[in-house]
Amino acid sequence: MATGLWAVAALAAACAGNPPPAVSPPPSPTVAPSNARDPAAVADSIRNSFTAADVEFMEGMIHHHAQALVMAGMIPTHTSNGPLQVLGGRIIVGQNDEIAIMQNWLRDNGQAVPEPDTTAVGAHAMHGGHGEQELMPGMLTADQMAQLDAARGPEFDRLFLTFMIQHHRGAITMVDQLFDTFGAAQNDLVFKIASDIGADQTSEIDRMQSMLRDLVFGPAGS
Repeated sequence: MATGLWAVAALAAACAGNPPPAVSPPPSPTVAPSNARDPAAVADSIRNSFTAADVEFMEGMIHHHAQALVMAGMIPTHTSNGPLQVLGGRIIVGQNDEIAIMQNWLRDNGQAVPEPDTTAVGAHAMHGGHGEQELMPGMLTADQMAQLDAARGPEFDRLFLTFMIQHHRGAITMVDQLFDTFGAAQNDLVFKIASDIGADQTSEIDRMQSMLRDLVFGPAGS
């Protein structure tokens, strides 16, 4: 409408023999810059992006958990300790669930999906680092696994608690290393599962240390 009025005014002035008045054309509609981005969309993109460190953590933790499953799987045939059997069941359920979550995350993001090797040989799976093969933090050596498998009764209980505390501390070290890596663990699910692993295994370490004290020194107050 404004454009039409401007044209009429110009035509009338021309008919009167006068130059058309200086009438500014209507302003063009404002267009947002093409590079403008919704802050919420930017934040969501960051939360759902991932780094090589995230992938390495997920792959490594699957193998790390696999050794814990082998260790916990020995309990029914190696000891009749009731509390230890409850602990072993908790470890098996919790770490199997976490393995499934980590595998799904890797699959959904187009990454290779390792299968946990819970055979006796695969129980001490190696992890490549800096061009050489080295055990992941906390992982038991082949000799330690053989020592645990050969034990029975109270000796098995003591070794299992000692070695699983070592194993859990290694997992916490892996979580700390992830969080200390610049740009890593910004992905929502990576952050959540790493945080859950750190919290759960810290709690289980406290429980196992108490069980180990009772095993060595007897229950408190007895």
